[in-house]
Amino acid sequence: MGQEERTVRFDHDLKIEAYRFKGIMQKFPNHFHEYYVIGFIEKGQRRLLCKKKEYVIGAGDIIFFNPFDNHACESIDNQTLDYRCLNITPEIMQKVTKEITGQDYLPNFISPVTYQSEKAKLLHNLHQMIMDEISDFEKEETFYFLIQQLIEEYTKAIEDNEPKAMKQEIENICRYLEEHYAEHIALKDLAKIANMNKYSLLRSFTRFRGITPHRYLQTVRINEAKKRLEQGVKPVDTAIETGFADQSHFSNSFLAYIGLTPGQYRNIFIPNDR
Repeated sequence: MGQEERTVRFDHDLKIEAYRFKGIMQKFPNHFHEYYVIGFIEKGQRRLLCKKKEYVIGAGDIIFFNPFDNHACESIDNQTLDYRCLNITPEIMQKVTKEITGQDYLPNFISPVTYQSEKAKLLHNLHQMIMDEISDFEKEETFYFLIQQLIEEYTKAIEDNEPKAMKQEIENICRYLEEHYAEHIALKDLAKIANMNKYSLLRSFTRFRGITPHRYLQTVRINEAKKRLEQGVKPVDTAIETGFADQSHFSNSFLAYIGLTPGQYRNIFIPNDR
């Protein structure tokens, strides 16, 4: 039997916990939590008992436990389990739900299991950001969009009371990002500038611009980086000057956007007769 791994992170930005269990065989007896659990299976199968109903869950399936939902699980055919989950207190869930829906309530997930959910990828991406201890506001953006989609698809239908954002407020955000791209930018700061809550800003910005605020900021940073590289600035200095966390993050982002590494792009503008 391989060595099991158990990793826990508390995200101070989102104020939620992230668990990762890898290669475990443990049987969990009937119990409940006082918080929400949103998790997914990466590998293995389990027999889950929740609220007196039995489910067989496997890779790609998402599970939802509302606070105080009784549940138990055990392995099937002695397979080990690779599992990730987010633990969200009712206070944080209520706050986020109000920002998303405009209504002050706690959502109730209808079923504890959704099979082969396409949302597993988004959940995985958010979970990995927390595991990697990333503080960029892309993480908050991903969190809000994930919760919004889960509420819409897996809880009772709610009225959409989204406040209408003025186009000028979004333009102000764009101008701020264009002027302050080299600085550390937090989602809460953008929300304050727009006089909106975080989710309203994300949704309104995306509707008006067809792109998320974080993606807009990354595009501005990449465009500014191109100008510096064209002038012969070294990639390591360019990364610092354009607001990237480190050279690795810069290189990966540049390659994803441009299709070349920063060094390859810079070399285009270096004369061959040197």
